[in-house]
Amino acid sequence: MGLQIESLITSNNHLGEGPIWDEQSQSLFWVDGTGNRVGKPSLWRMEYASQKISNWYLDKEIGAMTIRQNGNAILALSDGFYSFNFSDESLEPIVLINEDNPRVRLNDGKTDRRGRFIVGGMDDKEEQDICSLWSLNSDFSVTQLETNIICSNGPCWSPDNSIFYFADTFKQCFSAYSYNIETGALSNRKEFSKSNDLDGLYDGATVDAEGYLWTAMVIGGDLIRYAPDGSIDLKIGMPVKNITSLCFGGPNLDEIFVTSMARVSHPAAHDLFAKQNKPQFNAGSLFRVTGLGIKGLPEPRFAG
Repeated sequence: MGLQIESLITSNNHLGEGPIWDEQSQSLFWVDGTGNRVGKPSLWRMEYASQKISNWYLDKEIGAMTIRQNGNAILALSDGFYSFNFSDESLEPIVLINEDNPRVRLNDGKTDRRGRFIVGGMDDKEEQDICSLWSLNSDFSVTQLETNIICSNGPCWSPDNSIFYFADTFKQCFSAYSYNIETGALSNRKEFSKSNDLDGLYDGATVDAEGYLWTAMVIGGDLIRYAPDGSIDLKIGMPVKNITSLCFGGPNLDEIFVTSMARVSHPAAHDLFAKQNKPQFNAGSLFRVTGLGIKGLPEPRFAG
């Protein structure tokens, strides 16, 4: 049938982010990062077979989530890591981060194939490189992996676990590190690609089964597929400009789910975001891309 793009769920997310496909439950989870600021749910789940939607409200901003072995969640909230029970909605702190700097909050994150939850921070005003990249380990200890970050986005790994990809959105750079999957250590940082000459900025990312990196270009509205050598292999224009992240999912891992944001106002002082009087039609929706014939890789659950 060829490429098809559809607005799957009109979720009207203020800042849709962080989609993850959970193979065990055959469900898609994603977050509304700043939904709490405007009275919207923060956690979302779609059961694939029925397309049943569930959501949960939080009092804090959320950057990312991961599913635990028991089916509940670990959340990266604005001030640290928390455990969350979907049934009784109980929320318990694990470790707090950046308590002394309210303009720093945890942002994008993903779980490696040993079950570590890797999450980076962002400056809420998107100006200063005052943030770090953290690893929440299975024993709930925390390791600092990188520093001097403005806005963390797109953590993901090559299929053989040897490369860790990571973007600092407002430095307009995707980096590639050597990754030790046994220890979780980073080394040998190299520049993988730059967004200076592209329409938009790097946001969420994933790697497909062929080892190609995909990223959502916020502001620009394109999904870009990069070859392992850093060259652009494919661009897909999405129906809205402010797409934020993506993941592969579905029973055959051959569908791409794309989150987006509906918000118009923005706390940053820079002029990178277009001034809009109202959001684009369907901005904030969850989109699905099918018909590419490209498959993703399973997303692991958190080991703790």
